[in-house]
Amino acid sequence: MSLLSSGRRVILKSPEEIELMRQSGVILAAVLDAVEAAVAPGVTTGELDEIAARVIAEAGATASFKGYHGYPKTLCTSVNAQVIHGIPSDAVALAEGDIVSVDCGVYHQGFHADSCRTIPVGAIDAESDHLLKVTREALQLAIAKATPGGRLSTIGATVERHVKKAGLSVVRDYVGHGIGRSLHEDPDVRNYGRPGRGPLLKAGMVLAIEPMVNVGGARCRTLDDGWTVVTRDGSRSAHFEHTVAITKDGPQVLTSGL
Repeated sequence: MSLLSSGRRVILKSPEEIELMRQSGVILAAVLDAVEAAVAPGVTTGELDEIAARVIAEAGATASFKGYHGYPKTLCTSVNAQVIHGIPSDAVALAEGDIVSVDCGVYHQGFHADSCRTIPVGAIDAESDHLLKVTREALQLAIAKATPGGRLSTIGATVERHVKKAGLSVVRDYVGHGIGRSLHEDPDVRNYGRPGRGPLLKAGMVLAIEPMVNVGGARCRTLDDGWTVVTRDGSRSAHFEHTVAITKDGPQVLTSGL
């Protein structure tokens, strides 16, 4: 889930707190693995939400998104031209060739983890495959920049450079964020900008890095449900996200399931 943070100071986490966040991340990876395994033509996004809720409950954890600012479900399931915050529904059945971005948060032992992956439904066209590949690559390149002594804006600049080179566009209206005891903490983590600017990256910072990339233009709009964000031009959108700890030894992905 991608919302602007509230202007609080950046909160550094201890190694012990990062380990607790990793445990939340392991649960979250298992949730997304279970959901991805269930994605198929004819499956509804409501059914995917039920799977996620069950896995979270069985792990003794809590869904971070459900009830957050009134959000009604466990997952965000954004299909095709939906960018983020799509609300799962039993009335929305996936079809062959769709792509669905599955975003989820888990709260466990006092800490949140947040992750998203965009999943193909059966065989997808070349344009959609390119979109998923580039967005996934942009996330990995951005994670590599999450090192002590770097600057926050370099993360976003890295995403934007890779995406533009591939002929795609970066969503600018929604951003990544700090994460910890609160789902959204400072700093905001933009997916665009000039490198070498902004706050200094320090060991103990934990960031939800989440490129959102469109085939067409970058502009978005929110539907009447107050949550679902779609591309203005109707082009497809992809979204990949990991919760990443900055440590003295470099970035550690806490939501990889390892």
